[in-house]
Amino acid sequence: MLTHNGTNTITTERLILRRFEYADNDAMLKNWVADERIQSLYSEPVYSTKEAVKELLDKYIGSYERNDYYRWAIIEKKSGVCIGQIAYFLVDNKNNFAEIEYCIGSAFQCKGYATEATKAIIAYGFNKINLHKVQICTKTINAPSKRVIEKCGLTYEGTLRDYFYMNGEYVGRLYFSILKSEYEH
Repeated sequence: MLTHNGTNTITTERLILRRFEYADNDAMLKNWVADERIQSLYSEPVYSTKEAVKELLDKYIGSYERNDYYRWAIIEKKSGVCIGQIAYFLVDNKNNFAEIEYCIGSAFQCKGYATEATKAIIAYGFNKINLHKVQICTKTINAPSKRVIEKCGLTYEGTLRDYFYMNGEYVGRLYFSILKSEYEH
């Protein structure tokens, strides 16, 4: 049985994972939501105006009323800037698992931030929500994301071939997961 407690602040060595705030609008626009490459890698639309980002923030912030909603702004401690986001965007209450999505702005990639944030919410999922399984999927063309997933200790489960049609070609979807019993050992 899952114990839903909503999106609570998580602090790591270099990051603060917290609820989104309207003050994040400019940083989101600058760092990732307007970047077509980043958004396409996790199948999200591009938000290119402050008004569009505010509508997205309305959705995120309004959803915090639900105790089974888990979406964090990734804040770099040293700058105080919102550099990305991470979420349990799919929570399956019947089968006790959840799926993670994340993105980090281009200027902040290759610094270990995605790995640090992902490890933190995997721990949150097992220790606070009581998940049995956490999964992450990525596109076959997203090698950096695959490295993050592997650094977090997830096991490759398989590939759904030609799952996405992007820019005139088919791209596969890789599935990875970790079980609570594997995490605890």
